[in-house]
Amino acid sequence: MFKRILLPLDSSKLAECVLPHLVAIARVCEPEVQLLRVSEPFGVTARLRMIDPVDWQIRKAEAVSYLSGIAARLQNAGLRVSTHLYDGRATEQIIEVAHSWNADLILMSSHGQSGLSPWNVSSVVQQVILRAHRSLMIIRAYQPVTADLTGLRYRKIFLPLDGSQRAEMSLTLAESLARAHSSELLAAHVVRQPELPRRTSASQEDLLLVNQLTERNRAEAIKYLEDLKSRIDMPIQTILEVSPSISRSLHQIADENNVDLTILSAHGYSGDTRWPYGSVGLGFIVYGSTPLLILQDLPTNRIEPTQAEIAARETGGR
Repeated sequence: MFKRILLPLDSSKLAECVLPHLVAIARVCEPEVQLLRVSEPFGVTARLRMIDPVDWQIRKAEAVSYLSGIAARLQNAGLRVSTHLYDGRATEQIIEVAHSWNADLILMSSHGQSGLSPWNVSSVVQQVILRAHRSLMIIRAYQPVTADLTGLRYRKIFLPLDGSQRAEMSLTLAESLARAHSSELLAAHVVRQPELPRRTSASQEDLLLVNQLTERNRAEAIKYLEDLKSRIDMPIQTILEVSPSISRSLHQIADENNVDLTILSAHGYSGDTRWPYGSVGLGFIVYGSTPLLILQDLPTNRIEPTQAEIAARETGGR
């Protein structure tokens, strides 16, 4: 469970959509919360003119006052909160603090001060997602949320599962949240139909093999979901589908059932551990519309750096 939650804020109302979710998560883990505000002096304005020292100090004082106000609201809701103000680039500071403070969870709004955009997450959030290597909770800033910090309840929690132990990392947290919020649990397993990439039409023998393998995997999935029900000490609804696209089916299930929160592991049965997220996790980050909590199942030293990261380090970049 989460002991340290890092909450980056940029003084915008869009970023504040995370606050009720922070309180909702804190109901089950009583974490230490660090509010982080990064003042960036490197924007377009700074490149066009010299930074006015007086203006800079005023901005810093406003940021300190803002963080103190948010902290007071959260403390009144029963949370343990500290505030920190840093100068620099937001992405770099968020990642550095997450590592140095050893945060268990980074909670972020999909959009902030730069406003809503056609992209499902802002550029800052995207960079943090790919390089923080921590569990992440992303709240969609374009979705309505209660202004009452303690009024949020998760009515239905969605658990995409593939039968692997990695994917089941979500179960303990989901059960705790479901008990605290009187939520419904919805678990979904999608059996992927095998592909037959070829230039000619598949033979009857090919189709028979595909159907046999699909039916065999479906039968195993039925047994898995029945076993899951017996292991969960509370009611849980399960959905089993057969589809050529796992991600598309999972998104459709989430939308059709109006889920309030999706929880999944960063990797599942087939996830390549060279990267911080598997294809299903990335799909929910890029295309999902519900609040999303991704549990990172790998320690930082198990995730291989990309060629871009290696090149940046060798040339003195971040």
